[in-house]
Amino acid sequence: MSKTAILEIDGKKYEFPIIVGTENEVAIDINKLRDLSGAITMDPGYKNSGSCKSEITFLDGEEGILRYRGYSIEDLAEKANFLEVSYLVIFGELPTAKQLSQFETDIRKYTLVNEEMKNIIDGFPKTAHPMGVLSSLTSALTAFNPKVVNVENEAEMYEAICKTMGKFLVLATWTFRKASGFPLNYYDNTKGYVENFMHLMFALPTGPYTSNPVVVAALDKLFILHADHEQNCSTSTVRMVGSSHAGLFASISAGVSALWGPLHGGANQAVLEMLEEIQKNGGDADKYLAKAKDKDDPFRLMGFGHRVYKNFDPRAKIIKKAADEVLATLGVNDPVLQIAKKLEESALVDEYFVSRKLYPNVDFYSGIIYRALGIPTDMFTVLFAIGRLPGWIAQWKEMRENKEPIGRPRQIYTGHPLRDFKAMDKR
Repeated sequence: MSKTAILEIDGKKYEFPIIVGTENEVAIDINKLRDLSGAITMDPGYKNSGSCKSEITFLDGEEGILRYRGYSIEDLAEKANFLEVSYLVIFGELPTAKQLSQFETDIRKYTLVNEEMKNIIDGFPKTAHPMGVLSSLTSALTAFNPKVVNVENEAEMYEAICKTMGKFLVLATWTFRKASGFPLNYYDNTKGYVENFMHLMFALPTGPYTSNPVVVAALDKLFILHADHEQNCSTSTVRMVGSSHAGLFASISAGVSALWGPLHGGANQAVLEMLEEIQKNGGDADKYLAKAKDKDDPFRLMGFGHRVYKNFDPRAKIIKKAADEVLATLGVNDPVLQIAKKLEESALVDEYFVSRKLYPNVDFYSGIIYRALGIPTDMFTVLFAIGRLPGWIAQWKEMRENKEPIGRPRQIYTGHPLRDFKAMDKR
C-alpha cells in the first residue's frame, strides 16, 4: 500500500504521495500542491526540494557515500580511468573494452576546433579570467554547430556527446595558453585523454614534452572524483537551462558560469589564496589554526569540512594519497605547500576540528596538486569543469530523455501592493 503525507491548511487537509528512492530516500510529491490548495512551499536555496528523479549519482552526506550509477567512488577511482567513468556516467553502464576504445576514437574525431574560434579567444585580454573565457568559448561552439540535436536520435546524441568531450578539453586548455602568451596547442591523437590535458597545457614548440605518469594518474583520479555530484548548483543550472530545450553547448556554458562562483567550483582556488595569505603574513600555521577556533575571529579555514558531507568527504581520502605521491615524485619544495601540510596534520588530530568533523576536503587536496604542477590558481576551476563535464552531459541527456518540464520556480511577492501612478511633477 502506497504511503501518503497529509498537509493541513486552514483546517482543510490535502494528501500527497510519498516517493521512495532505491536507497530509501523519501520525498513528498507536492506536484499538485498549488493546484489543490493555492499554496506553494518556501525553500530558499532548494535545500529541501527535489527537482527531479535521477539514476546517475547517489550521495549520502551523513555516511560519506558517493556512487556513480551504483558503483562506489572508491572502486571507480582505483580500478577505472576517467573516460571509462565518463562512459558509465553518461550512458549508464561500464563500457566493454571495445566500447571504450570506440568512445575514445570517436572523441578524437572531434578534437580539432574550428580555426575561427581563435578570433574569438583573441578578442579577450590576457587578464580575462579563464572561466569567463571558457564559458564564452563553449557557448560560441553553437555558432559552428547550429543544428539542434535530436535527443530521440541515438546517433545524433552520441555524436554531440563525443564532440563536447573532445572540444571542451581543448578549449579549457586554450584559456591557460592565452593567459600565458603561449601558442595554442592541438590534441595529440597518439596520447590518452588525460595525458592530452598535460600536453595541451604545457607542450611548447621549442622542445619535446613528456608528461609524468604519476601526475597523469593523479589528474585521472581527480577528474573521476569531480565527474558528478548530484544536483549541485552548476548541475541543476545545466538541467534548468536545458529544460527550455537550449542546446548542449549553451547548457554546458551556463554550468561553467555557475561553477565559477567561489562558493562552488572556486573553493579550491580559495584554499590556495588562503595559504598564500598565511605565507605572506609570516607562515605561522598555528596562529591561523587558533584564529579558526576563535568564534570572535572572522577568519575561516578554507578546504576543511563540506556543506554536504557531514562526516567526511570520501573523495578527500582518495585524493590525499595521490597528492602525497605527486609531492614526493616531483620533490616540490614550496613554503605554501609546507603550510598546507602543517594545517592538514594539525586538523586531523586537533580535538576542535575532529569533534566538528572539519576534515580536509577534496578542494584542499586538489588545490595542493594543482599548485605542485605549477598551474595558476585562476585555472583551478577550469580543471574542475573538465572533470565535471561528463556529469553535466549525463544530467542534460537524462533531463531531455525524461521529457522534464521547463524549470519555473515560484515566489512569494513582498513588494508594494497596487499603487496609483504619480505624474512627474508630483514625484
